[in-house]
Amino acid sequence: MKVPLLDLRRQNLPMEAELLEAFRRVLGSGQFILGPEVEQFESAAAAVAGARFGVGMSSGTDAILAALMALGIGPGDEVICPSFTFFATAGCIARAGARPVFADSCPECFNLDPGGLEPLITDRTKAIIPVHLYGQAADMDPILEVARRRGLAVIEDAAQAFGAVYRGRPVGALGDIGTISFFPTKNLGAMGDAGLLVTNNEALAEKARLLRDHGASRRYFHKIVGGNFRLDAVQAALLRVKLPRLTEYTCQRQQHACEYNRALGRHQGVPSGPGAVEIVLPVTHPGRTHIVNQYTLRVRRGSSWQSGESPRDALRRFLQERGIASAIYYPVPLHAQECFRILGPHRALPVVEALADEVISLPVFPEMTPEERGAVVAAILDFSG
Repeated sequence: MKVPLLDLRRQNLPMEAELLEAFRRVLGSGQFILGPEVEQFESAAAAVAGARFGVGMSSGTDAILAALMALGIGPGDEVICPSFTFFATAGCIARAGARPVFADSCPECFNLDPGGLEPLITDRTKAIIPVHLYGQAADMDPILEVARRRGLAVIEDAAQAFGAVYRGRPVGALGDIGTISFFPTKNLGAMGDAGLLVTNNEALAEKARLLRDHGASRRYFHKIVGGNFRLDAVQAALLRVKLPRLTEYTCQRQQHACEYNRALGRHQGVPSGPGAVEIVLPVTHPGRTHIVNQYTLRVRRGSSWQSGESPRDALRRFLQERGIASAIYYPVPLHAQECFRILGPHRALPVVEALADEVISLPVFPEMTPEERGAVVAAILDFSG
C-alpha cells in the first residue's frame, strides 16, 4: 500500500464550497492585502495563542524577521537558537545582521536544552529563540528565568506548534513575541504562505504593524525602515474557514501518534532483529501537549549493526521500497550549514549531531486511514525484526 507523507486534497476538498465562498467574498470586496479579513483572522488566531495582539504576516519566516527588527536586534548582537531546527530561525537572525549562537537539544523532545544556555551568553547576547519543534513546547520556564535574570528578550518560534500548550498556557505568548507559520503542511495550513506574530506587548505589536508595511502607518509616510511582510486577505479568509477545525485536526494527529506508540512501543529502546536497530519513540514531557505536527522516531544502531549505511537511512530506503513516504527533519544541523561556516568554530553539540543522523518522521496527517497507518507500522516492524 502506498502511503503519502501528506495529502492536502483530503483536507481541503471537503471544504471546497466554504473555501470558494471565502475567496468570492474577498474577490467581491476588492481588498486583497490586509483589511477586515486579516483583522478578523488576527484576533481569532491570537486568542488561540493566548495573546492580546496578533499581527498577520506574509510567512512564519517574515514573522521571525519582523520580531527581531521590532526588538531592535541587529549588527553586533548575538541571538541564541537551537541548531536542530528549520533554517528560517537562524537565517532570520543573520538577515537582521546579528550572529546566531547555536545551542544543543534535549535528546527526548529535541527542543533547545535550557541547561546549556548560560555558557552561550555574552555581553553581546540580546535574545533567545526557543523553537517548539515538531509540535511540542520547549521547556519555557527555565528559558524565561534565564532570560529574565540576564535581561534577554525571548522570541518563541511556534511555527510548528500553533495550539500547543505548556503547563496550561498556550505557546506563543509566553515570551516577548511569538511567531507562527501557516505553511500548507502545518496543523493549520493556508493555501500558500502565511504567518502571524503574536505578543502581549502593545508597543511591540504596533511596531510590528509598521514593520510589515515598509514602516508606514499611512501611505508614503515612513516612521521606520521596514519591509513588505503583509498578509494577503485571501489567505486570511481561507484560514478563517479552517481555524474552527484546528482542534479536530490536532486530535486526529494525536490519535495517529497514540496508535503508533501503542503498536511500536514493544520495540522501544530494545535492539532487535538481525540488524540490531533500536527504535526510540517520541516523548511528550509532563505538563505539555504535543500537537504532532511531525511524528519523529530516532533509529539507532545496535552493537551488531554491520552496514556502513545508518539505520535511519536504511529504514527510509526500506519504507520507500514499500511505497511509504517519510521525511528527515533535519539532516544537516544549522551549525554545520555551509552558509554559517563564516562564524568559525562552535561548541560541541553532541545531541544535535546524533539527532541529525537518527531522526525520521512518519506520515501523521489527520486524514490518514487506519489501513495506511497499519501499513507504516507493519513495515517498521518488518524492518526491525
